Amino acid sequence: MVMMYRERDYWDSRYKEEHDQTEKYDWFGSYRDFRDLVRRHIKPGTRGLVLGCGTSSLSVDLHRDGVDPIVSIDYSPVCIKEMEQKHAGIPDMTWLVMDARQLEFPDASFDFIIEKGTLDAMMVGERDPWRVTPETVAVIDKVLSEVSRVLTPTGCFISVTFSPPHFRTRHYAQPEYDWSVSCDTYGRDFHYFLYTMRKGQELTVRDQERGLSLHAPYIGPETLPTLAETNDEEFLYNIHI
Repeated sequence: MVMMYRERDYWDSRYKEEHDQTEKYDWFGSYRDFRDLVRRHIKPGTRGLVLGCGTSSLSVDLHRDGVDPIVSIDYSPVCIKEMEQKHAGIPDMTWLVMDARQLEFPDASFDFIIEKGTLDAMMVGERDPWRVTPETVAVIDKVLSEVSRVLTPTGCFISVTFSPPHFRTRHYAQPEYDWSVSCDTYGRDFHYFLYTMRKGQELTVRDQERGLSLHAPYIGPETLPTLAETNDEEFLYNIHI
């Protein structure tokens, strides 16, 4: 079932199977597809954090573009071991086993934080994009609260996702995170969404309203179709979050 994408054991097993593959799958395309949208936020010496790094080249690509030092975390020990070994010769790159819901860093540790598909994986299993369960809302809030905490007062958080603004902005647009929210799109055959949160900047009135909608009373779904079972990387096409 698609819920397996939320489980550590699934990812450990998957990374073991993919260990010898030359080409690694990149959720939502490669860094070059949205590089121009990200580079404007990178300056020499930018301290960066990648949430749910997986085995993609994103961390290395960001490091080459000036995010230095950079820390990459994933809750799969198998993944982190592989990436440590693969990139052992690159200075100022750190790979850590860590849960994005409980970041083990001091406040204001990073100028730049990015996640690509990590939040989407945490939301797998939601049956109605308009009515996200309180449990999932709480999980996403834990991650975003931690991101806000470890960002510097003028830091930048980027989130790359399938989810359009009318579903996703309300999660980001909470005043306690102390950031603004903007959204860009990229891609040709299929559009992906890149959200940029700037710490220390105010939410627009529209985004404040979207944020408030997240706290409307939850009405559980009556009888909604379940997501089709799948074991490949196309599972995200089956959700609308």
